Amino acid sequence: MTISPAQCRAARGLLDMDQAVLAEASRVSRNTIIAFEREQRTPGGNNLLAIRAALEAAGVVFLDENGNGPGVALRKGV
Repeated sequence: MTISPAQCRAARGLLDMDQAVLAEASRVSRNTIIAFEREQRTPGGNNLLAIRAALEAAGVVFLDENGNGPGVALRKGV
């Protein structure tokens, strides 16, 4: 499943994570994250997967459209 710019912003908000920290954790440039969240461009597949993986490693669960989503939540115990 891919993530949307809104889910990326919401996930960072839940984690109180700024774009620079996400860039470092995902090893994706901050400019790529900024452009993605502003809906100016979609990162390549590997970068998008890296962003998602970094957010999940920090405790975010991405909800798909079949559940209550699309959306984000924090994993229990985080």
